[in-house]
Amino acid sequence: MKKTCLLLLALALCRAVDADAPRGATHAIHERLLVLDTHLDTPIHLGRPGWSILDRHDYETDLSQVDYPRMVEGGLDGGFWVIYTPQGPRTAEGFARARDHALLTLTRIREMVARHADRFGLALSADDAERIVRAGKRVVFISIENGYPLGKDLTLLETFYRLGVRMIGPVHFANNDLADSATDPNGPQWHGLSPLGKQLVAEANRLGIVLDASHASDDVLDQLIELSRTPIVLSHSSCRAIHDHPRNVDDTRLRKLAAAGGVIQINSMYVAATEQNPEYAQEVAKLRARYGPLATLSTQEAAEFARKRRALDRKYGIGHATFDDFLRHLLHALEVVGPDHVGIGADWDGGGGVAGMSDVADLPKITEALLAAGYSDQDLAKIWGGNVLRVLRAAEDYSRANRSSPRTPR
Repeated sequence: MKKTCLLLLALALCRAVDADAPRGATHAIHERLLVLDTHLDTPIHLGRPGWSILDRHDYETDLSQVDYPRMVEGGLDGGFWVIYTPQGPRTAEGFARARDHALLTLTRIREMVARHADRFGLALSADDAERIVRAGKRVVFISIENGYPLGKDLTLLETFYRLGVRMIGPVHFANNDLADSATDPNGPQWHGLSPLGKQLVAEANRLGIVLDASHASDDVLDQLIELSRTPIVLSHSSCRAIHDHPRNVDDTRLRKLAAAGGVIQINSMYVAATEQNPEYAQEVAKLRARYGPLATLSTQEAAEFARKRRALDRKYGIGHATFDDFLRHLLHALEVVGPDHVGIGADWDGGGGVAGMSDVADLPKITEALLAAGYSDQDLAKIWGGNVLRVLRAAEDYSRANRSSPRTPR
């Protein structure tokens, strides 16, 4: 009962904050912070015809949530830009296609940085992030979502490391040759990490790559915490105590994660139950099939798709999660494990965003809410970037001390 009352009080304070504190003061605090998000799916847009990271886009018509102007407006200093590969056939041909897709995405990320070197900087270490921000640029770390491009060849991980990758999540929506997914409809295959997945842990530790347990099953998270010599990140996950979904994490595991030095980066997906309708799902699937992948759509095609998708939402009365829903997860995680082990990874351009926080221009609302809930500037510095940089430094330190020889997995 006490926890519920505190949560309701914090939400009320957040809604009243404009009346209690000058908005300019909140933005000044936000601008002083090093603000990083650990899961930016924005590379999906980098190959779109006519799409530029330097243009200001509108989510309502373009379906993108991150670009340089909105990063500046929202005080987003950067984060981990994602190489996402959908899970496909676990065959030699499937692995080769996945590898090539991942390398093409990585090339697009690096090309963006090279083409706009006055605005972006490639970060290969925690110290790089701070240096890049001091230079007035936006930080580009690179991460891998889904280890499928590695196939069964872990030597590829060092190739990706040399090209800039500093975080990897072994699995996505379906099981693969490394680990079980939290959401595979067929259930677990490995009951955690596969033997190859356990070798991945050792190799990531050796190289100094942070391991990401978002999308992984509970057993995988347990085993990552047990096996990894460095702290684990959940780059975009939320709290099962607030919304019971397999992509979210229970309080017991949150405490285990924190005890091992890890961090949960709160997602803006899977934060509330929303109405689902089989007919709606079928119509959306038909619409997606008609237009094809977002990564191939022109600005005009994306606007047409967005308009028709929202018409379907209205037709079927589909509800959407709100900023308050997101905030409940953030405040709950902070209550359970404290500000040393919580950050933000809202899944921008990967399905994230909620009513009241639709793109990165809205990020100061989070700072505003946390200040209203009683968190200090020092707490916010940890939440917005300090915690994930601490985890990355731990990975770097371990790698420097142990790079000469891989650790034999337990």
